[in-house]
Amino acid sequence: MQAPFTTLSTFRDTLLKAPDADQVALAAAQDRNGQLTKPPGALGRLEDLAIWYASWRGTPRPTIDNPQVLIFAGNHGVCAQGVSAFPAEVTVQMVANFQHGGAAINQLSKAFGAKMDVYPLDLDTPTADFTEHPAMSEDECVSALQTGWNAVDPEADLLVTGEMGIGNTTAAAAVAAAVYGGDAADWAGRGTGVDDAGLQRKTDVVAKGLARHRVDDPLEALRCLGGRELAAMAGAIAAARHYRIPVLLDGFICCAAAGCLAKAADGALDHTVAGHLSAEGAHRRLLDAIGKEPLLSLGLRLGEGSGAALAIGVLKGAVACHSGMATFAEAGVSDG
Repeated sequence: MQAPFTTLSTFRDTLLKAPDADQVALAAAQDRNGQLTKPPGALGRLEDLAIWYASWRGTPRPTIDNPQVLIFAGNHGVCAQGVSAFPAEVTVQMVANFQHGGAAINQLSKAFGAKMDVYPLDLDTPTADFTEHPAMSEDECVSALQTGWNAVDPEADLLVTGEMGIGNTTAAAAVAAAVYGGDAADWAGRGTGVDDAGLQRKTDVVAKGLARHRVDDPLEALRCLGGRELAAMAGAIAAARHYRIPVLLDGFICCAAAGCLAKAADGALDHTVAGHLSAEGAHRRLLDAIGKEPLLSLGLRLGEGSGAALAIGVLKGAVACHSGMATFAEAGVSDG
């Protein structure tokens, strides 16, 4: 199904009409969990994860058979301000690496049985420098949202969205600040590894963008301060909700994109779980803002969807225990 929106306004309407979890499946999964051959709560958060997953898949005894990983790549005009330790050409080079199977996300996708695809988004045409102009026109932003939406396989049963784009931690910091408040220094981090001078330059650039684009609408923040890959991730996460596909969120950039959805429509991220806490300084602040507790904390700061892809294994383990374990009655074990 093609994306059912053609403007930011109709995208917002799509978010507001998104389906909720299946309450019948939720209750049945909770009931099943209470009968499994273990002490109550012995599997900790794995129990909550499995029940959450079952509620979105509409069955009390689900399996994860068809996870999908989508990587979106975009280039940023704000790189002209010297905000990254790497040149913009690296985006194109890394896309080729993804396509040839050489990146970390390729290995993690393969390890956890996920199908991975990469979508380069007009890499020859970077977004505008947001210190001077809106990063995207409405048409450009909507086109990226549509690309993300249309990339989601309706038959997938789990989604991870990742990104590649030199300069995109700057865009993500600006979006997060516009949507959730605070100063530029609260959100700007070292990204690809800029030095102290680079971090100050990045902070100043974010502050300049915020001063130029005083937006109080999250989708306008995405358009004016974000990037095509951020918009595409937002579109994909929204499509997953439409298809009731659970989502594992990746790091700071992914969560900045997702945070726009959360502000645009209450409960828009109910079908998502934070895969990990990244080493990008403001990620914890952003997770707190969207109300998510990460599954993993391993000091990762690569992007590419790598932390969320690693968390596929945790969610698979939770679902396998929930759906595969015997009940006390089935095992002939006394439940006390």
